[in-house]
Amino acid sequence: MGEEENIVQELDEETLYAVSLMFKALSDETRIRILNLLCAGEHSVNDIAETLNLSQSNVSHQLRFLKNIRLVKSRRAGRTLYYTMDDDHVMNFLKQAIEHASHH
Repeated sequence: MGEEENIVQELDEETLYAVSLMFKALSDETRIRILNLLCAGEHSVNDIAETLNLSQSNVSHQLRFLKNIRLVKSRRAGRTLYYTMDDDHVMNFLKQAIEHASHH
């Protein structure tokens, strides 16, 4: 390893905040369950609530949080909102974390 590889870049406040929000999102079991479901594809709030046996208000609350930090995105079809993952990096990280945890 060269000396340059050992130098750690100082993180700016914006990056620190974004990383802490990502880990906050992934520290909640309900949000992990929702994100894991969305890794498989698009789902409506009703689909998510029924599939995960959660209340619609809880699902909506969690999706708002995830949308605000741009981990999920939505599209409207009539009166229904459909959600999908909006960050491939986090989706891959989540899949790796689940795979890691399931093997230990």
